[in-house]
Amino acid sequence: MDNQRSGTVLKEQLIKEFKDSAIKGLPFKAVREKYIQQFDADGFPTIKDEEWKYTNLLPIIKKNYTFENKEGNISKEQLEEFILTDTDSYFLVFVNGILCKELSTIKEGDFVVGSLKHNNSQNILEKYWNSCLPKETDALVAINTALAQEGAFVYVPHNVVVNKPIQIIYASSKIKQDLFLQTRALVVVEENAQVQITERHQNFDDSFVFTNAVTEIVADANAIVDFYKIQNNTLKCSLIDNTWAKQAKTSNCTIDTFSFGGRFTRNNLSFCLTGEYAESNMNGITLIGKDQLVDHHTFVDHAVPNCNSNELYKGIFDANAKGIFNGKVMVRPDAQKTNAFQANNNLLMTDNASIDTKPQLEIYADDVACSHGCTIGQLDEDALFYLRSRGIAKKEAQAMLMYAFANDVLENIKIPELKNKLNRIIAKKLGVQLDIEL
Repeated sequence: MDNQRSGTVLKEQLIKEFKDSAIKGLPFKAVREKYIQQFDADGFPTIKDEEWKYTNLLPIIKKNYTFENKEGNISKEQLEEFILTDTDSYFLVFVNGILCKELSTIKEGDFVVGSLKHNNSQNILEKYWNSCLPKETDALVAINTALAQEGAFVYVPHNVVVNKPIQIIYASSKIKQDLFLQTRALVVVEENAQVQITERHQNFDDSFVFTNAVTEIVADANAIVDFYKIQNNTLKCSLIDNTWAKQAKTSNCTIDTFSFGGRFTRNNLSFCLTGEYAESNMNGITLIGKDQLVDHHTFVDHAVPNCNSNELYKGIFDANAKGIFNGKVMVRPDAQKTNAFQANNNLLMTDNASIDTKPQLEIYADDVACSHGCTIGQLDEDALFYLRSRGIAKKEAQAMLMYAFANDVLENIKIPELKNKLNRIIAKKLGVQLDIEL
């Protein structure tokens, strides 16, 4: 079977799955039918598509998957390695796409931490679900919208400050066949409300898991949203993560992405600033090695005046790792007084590691302050020599320099235990002990 045919087979299987299990999906049947029709017409993207020029889906879509959301079983003890244990939190734990109530902290009252499928806020869901997505979207988003059967739902009404973080964990376990998993999340933060959220995907067995995730974030006037994505799954896992944030006036939304694990990771992150004096922040650290690929695609749409966006992505690539960064900032004609900053800085640790980077500014207003740039290089040999001359072994000296390179992203994290956990993950990836408590 050739590669093209393999993609066609999976497409046909997904369409059949929709017809067979449409009743199991989320509400809004008409919308879901529209998206499966779009997928039927467009099919999977290929490297001929500009947005997928450097990222080949064929090794993933030629596999034979199951799509069933069969209930799995993991223990609280198994989770402890992958969550913040010393921080009082609310939890939403999904196993094989199904909400695990025993491990979750379901809350409905002054705010909601719960399920997209089972909740008492149907009016909020009807108002905001699918509201952040563009009219024309790609195949993976269409598949998710059509097939997702469950999802995370966070709703923070006006003037409410959620007093502890919400941890969302998408787990997979006891899968007898490679799994194609659709995960969905909707976060609605109304006027003057605040919330902190962490998100993690984690496989607990040896099966190949392909996760296709869609997250919508709605930040109303003066809302504050901090969203942290920890991507450190096994090398048998692939992830395509699609996240949209829509911001009203004076809102502040930060999305930090930490990409360490997984064989294949594609992050599509889009911000739409629809109200004046909104601020968007996106930061990322990528630290990968042998046979890993991480692709960051970001888009910031400055649609109104007097808004700020800040974007800083750092990448460290070892062995034959491959990175892609494609960041676009659009400033529309009416968006005067825009401030937009974008930077992508990378370290290549070997001759076989690579990065394709493309920072972009598309500006149609004349009274703006916008900048972008990228760097690709290696560790500073003078700095390395200085550390080694002070008795520090080469491996530890390299690790210290790499850590310093990434540290300005870590500084922005507002949850102390998360900082420390990421520090330990980075140290483990670097193969050294870094006794740094952040």
